[in-house]
Amino acid sequence: MRPHLLVPSFFALVHVSVNAQTPPTEASSGQPFVFGVVHELESTVLGQKRILNIYLPDGYRDTTATYPVIYVLDGTANEDFPHIAGLAQFMNMYQLLPKSIVVGVANMGPSRYHDFTAPTRGDSDLVWVPTGGGSAAFITFLEKEVQPFVVQHYRTSGRRTIIGQSLGGLLGAEILFTKPELFDDYILVSPSLWWDNGSLAARAEDWVKTHATLPKRIYIAVAPDDAMMQAEVDQVVGALRAHATPPFTWWYVPFPGESHATILHRAVYDAFESLNGGK
Repeated sequence: MRPHLLVPSFFALVHVSVNAQTPPTEASSGQPFVFGVVHELESTVLGQKRILNIYLPDGYRDTTATYPVIYVLDGTANEDFPHIAGLAQFMNMYQLLPKSIVVGVANMGPSRYHDFTAPTRGDSDLVWVPTGGGSAAFITFLEKEVQPFVVQHYRTSGRRTIIGQSLGGLLGAEILFTKPELFDDYILVSPSLWWDNGSLAARAEDWVKTHATLPKRIYIAVAPDDAMMQAEVDQVVGALRAHATPPFTWWYVPFPGESHATILHRAVYDAFESLNGGK
């Protein structure tokens, strides 16, 4: 049984606030600063309403061009959405990243732990995440409801990236190994592959052998205090190193100067550069 002494701090670092959609009180003389569009999506798959936060690149409304879409897990206003959308906006200014639509898929409170985890055979997993086990339904939600909604309402080019950290990275890896067609690029930061005794990582060897020439791009990043998932990350990286061949492309980047709390910005910036030909 794997020890989980670091798990509560991992969850706390990524899930900051359950009041993610509540803006601060505005001064009477001020005006709202609008950075994106908020959609409330009634999900039949999940049986509840979910929030999508959407950033449109500069000039979107002045052209008929189509755009790639970056999907961000933990995508509430108080979590990763404004940070990743801000990176995209900054890199667009210097042509380091193609202008992209950024979609923050909001997960709040217990739903996050439920949505991002598959059923587990590890009793200790359930001590920390008693609400786990809902990833299959959430992946169906992304496939059948979120992606079609975005395509219907926005001009998309068909290229799709998913970004997830920690349990979000675990979900990204599950999508890669079960429904790789849902995304073209996978950015997995500190993926919690220890879940269910590392069952996803154990599938990596056979999966990569079977899908070795898919036109996928995978970026994996870890920090020094991600040690509890390092063995499983090494399994996945070893499988990629042994079997993946072009056009399948992958990067594995340790960030020795970062921690689980600080790695996201640097890793995503580096991933955007790597996926788009460097500086």
